Amino acid sequence: MAFDVLDRPEIGAVLFHPRPDYPHPVESAEARTVRFSMADQTVIGGRLYPAETTAPAILFFHGNGEIASDYDDLAPLYRQLGLTLLVADYRGYGLSGGHPSATGLAEDALTVFDQTPSILTAAGLAPSRLLVMGRSMGSAAALVIAEAKGAALAGLIIESGFADTLPLVQRLGGFLPAGAVEARDGFGSLARITKVTVPTLIIHGEEDWIIPPSDGRRLYEASGATEKRLLLIKGAGHNDLMMIGARQYFPAVANLARR
Repeated sequence: MAFDVLDRPEIGAVLFHPRPDYPHPVESAEARTVRFSMADQTVIGGRLYPAETTAPAILFFHGNGEIASDYDDLAPLYRQLGLTLLVADYRGYGLSGGHPSATGLAEDALTVFDQTPSILTAAGLAPSRLLVMGRSMGSAAALVIAEAKGAALAGLIIESGFADTLPLVQRLGGFLPAGAVEARDGFGSLARITKVTVPTLIIHGEEDWIIPPSDGRRLYEASGATEKRLLLIKGAGHNDLMMIGARQYFPAVANLARR
């Protein structure tokens, strides 16, 4: 799996905005650091927020300007719903080694998923169900997993996800090389979701100007799932969706996770 155009340094600088975490994030029974080992020995960090032992678990991939520990303040909202949250970083983010790239994001996502059961077991957890969720840039990682590992998933949740990669790069200020073609040079999220048949929830802000709601609608329409829902949050943009739409957002996530 490789994304030659997206891996160009000038494109990567537009797509990824990594930042480090504190050397020693706060550790507690409610929030703990976890680590995933990649095939090339790079270590990817993450944060685990356990609920009850058998509570459904969501493997979460965040946006391009976030890190896993940003969810320390949000995870209690998932715990109140009876959900375990496991947030994975990308290369160069948080406590992770390496440098971010599109190819790394996609390939690492599969390894993170494969190691998730052992991470949960080591924490004394035995989730009744496992879902994958991606926000914004994280939607690409979630869709790679959902396409490849759908049989092991109870559901897919996409928040503010993009249907096409190259138009997103251009909206973010990137200049594409001549001859770049979405089907060949993007993440292929629209094509991937046609192959996803697990129950799917797509959440999008109606006022999102970074990734317009039309992308959410297209992902919903292309989804191969027979059980799917599109939740459009009125008045919400890209980064205030959860806050503005909390009364719709969290019940929808809980309904899918605990169905």
